[in-house]
Amino acid sequence: MDRDQAEMQAISGLQFIAGDPEQLARFLALSGVAPADLRDSAASPDFLSGVLDFFLGDEATLLAFAASTGCDPADIITARNLLSRNRND
Repeated sequence: MDRDQAEMQAISGLQFIAGDPEQLARFLALSGVAPADLRDSAASPDFLSGVLDFFLGDEATLLAFAASTGCDPADIITARNLLSRNRND
């Protein structure tokens, strides 16, 4: 997995969250991001890393997202670590 793939994984995660009003409300509450700022925030690697952290913080949500995209839950960890590592370079 490369950085572009990690970013796409996070964007897919954001779409998953946005498709479920309950998850979206939880994400907004935890992240402190205003609904109007979601689109602009999605361009930030820090924000995208936070999207993946959201999944890693709740196993049921992580597994639901992985099942919906057909990815291995470990891919979410890999993507999060890659975005985090690149952020610190």
